[in-house]
Amino acid sequence: MVAAWSVDRLGRSLRDLVSLLSDLQAKGVDLFLVQQGLDTSTPSGRAMFQMLGVFSEFEAAMIRDRVRAGGARARRNGTKSGKPIGRPRLNKDQEAAVQKLLGNGMGILKVAKTLKIGTGTVCRISSEFRNDPSRSRAPQ
Repeated sequence: MVAAWSVDRLGRSLRDLVSLLSDLQAKGVDLFLVQQGLDTSTPSGRAMFQMLGVFSEFEAAMIRDRVRAGGARARRNGTKSGKPIGRPRLNKDQEAAVQKLLGNGMGILKVAKTLKIGTGTVCRISSEFRNDPSRSRAPQ
């Protein structure tokens, strides 16, 4: 038998806890939790363990649904990769505006603030145009 003070000392999530308890049961080891009074060597303790398993599966399904919904929302909103976090790429007109402002001598920070885009985006567009000879320097 393994004894622990509380269930929160055994795993970070319900899924981790159920995985640990399954491993212990597979080895023929019972678990006793002092705070919760859970003893898996008794019928009521095993019943509680099985209920934890049901809730763990439910939690995992809910997380999967939320992740999928977030990805679908990101794709609908036009992000490049469909990942939940990120901004959509700029279109050609916005890239041309960046090049024009940079070509007119405006600094990266000022261009980013004027167009309300990130400085990293301005740097990326600037370096793409600098490194690609087929593109013009600054659209007219």
